[in-house]
Amino acid sequence: MKMKETGLLDRLAAAEAVPEHRPWPRYLVDAPAWEATAADLAGPLDLMALWADVEQVHMAIHEPASGFRAILSLALADGGYPSVARHHAPAMRLERAIRDLYGHAPQGLPDERPWLDHGTWPERHPMNERHPMKPGKAPSPAPRAYQFLPAEGEGLHQIPVGPVHAGIIEPGHFRFTASGETVVRLEERLGYVHKGIEKLLQGKDLAGAAALCGRVSGDSTVAYAIAFARAAEAALDCAPPARADWLRALMAELERLANHLGDIGAICNDAAFALMHAHCGILREEVLQAANACFGHRLMMDRVLPGGVAVDLADAGVATLRALVSTIETRFATLVEVYDNTTSLKDRTRNSGILDGDLARRFAAGGFVGRASGRAFDARVAFPYPPYDRLTFSVPTLEAGDVDARIWIRIREVEQSLSLITQILDALPGGEIFTPPPARARRIVEVIGVVEGFRGEILVWLRLAADGTVLRCHPRDPSWFQWPLLEAVIENNIVADFPLCNKSFNCSYAGVDL
Repeated sequence: MKMKETGLLDRLAAAEAVPEHRPWPRYLVDAPAWEATAADLAGPLDLMALWADVEQVHMAIHEPASGFRAILSLALADGGYPSVARHHAPAMRLERAIRDLYGHAPQGLPDERPWLDHGTWPERHPMNERHPMKPGKAPSPAPRAYQFLPAEGEGLHQIPVGPVHAGIIEPGHFRFTASGETVVRLEERLGYVHKGIEKLLQGKDLAGAAALCGRVSGDSTVAYAIAFARAAEAALDCAPPARADWLRALMAELERLANHLGDIGAICNDAAFALMHAHCGILREEVLQAANACFGHRLMMDRVLPGGVAVDLADAGVATLRALVSTIETRFATLVEVYDNTTSLKDRTRNSGILDGDLARRFAAGGFVGRASGRAFDARVAFPYPPYDRLTFSVPTLEAGDVDARIWIRIREVEQSLSLITQILDALPGGEIFTPPPARARRIVEVIGVVEGFRGEILVWLRLAADGTVLRCHPRDPSWFQWPLLEAVIENNIVADFPLCNKSFNCSYAGVDL
């Protein structure tokens, strides 16, 4: 792996490499190197993640042109650090969350409003024991008033939506500023389902931490569990049996299949085409029932563990999945034809919610959001892991960037998942499915795991103590970089198209509220 000749090469050559960090290197940099790298994020480098601990802030970067990836760490100075968001807007909400959790002050942060903390936490900066805390049993204070960004112009009005919604969905507030029916600005406020995941992970053993990571965002439980398991296995210098790797991929593709089928139907339903919603919902239900029959849980929660998987696939399960693939291939092709030939439906999805390709690349948007706008990134290809390094599949991309393009990317990924499931069943090796990982790490180690979930890449950074318990774990959902783009694509669309655009993104609330 060779970096392009950029200033980053010189910066890292002068930095101290942190031992026992794998598989990506980690470097301790100074403030000028940190700021210079932040300035490069708008060009040759992608921001993969930004998080903190008590002593440092950390930035995961990736250079797509060369494939180089690394983590840069900066020691805090007087409780602060140079803001990355001052140079690179995608870091904005991440830095606001860091300040809420730790109290670290991003110097030059353009938006200093709180993000996760709505003013009702019983503790102040709960991840930082060095900050004074409110008494744990004190009553929660009244929520602070939140100042939404202003919009100026004649005849503008605001429409508040949420955080409680009519459907059974997670809470989030959307503040529209509109001129008639045309949206001038949308601003989101999230954080309503903050669960203290990162705090809860501290001190957990591997089993407890794996279970908790699998619950960060329930629709991606398999992907999160694989990311954590791969990180833990790297920390303990062990590997799961080959059969377990293939079963993990099988579960991941079933999860991807179920979510894409559900999304395609739900987007069409928001365009008042309930027929697609009903039939896609039936296919999604068949995937979930097959998952339950094969692995004992509809969502396959707690089936992926550090060291392997908890449940094997029996011969009857193989037959069930082959029948599922055959059924979906036949019926889904008909549904795709219905979608493509329904003019009234395509009138709603085409040219709605257009995400510019340059903006998608700037935010390093992953998954179907990025791929529908020309960003051909897939962690299964960029950071190959077994068994995807032995499977044949493509990464579909389009340039239009509208709701229609995001549907078509999902359609193509459904087709790819069906092919991958067949390939996995054809080549599934025999043998054991679980090898108990070592109980201890022998020393403090730091690792990173990245896998491709149905929304995009999921990253888990783990610092493991010598006794095998978690010192620090940061799970990063792809929605961190997708939610802000939803605000951008709704501008100049009508208010009535927001549900359509929103569902075409289908960002996770829980994944970013942590």
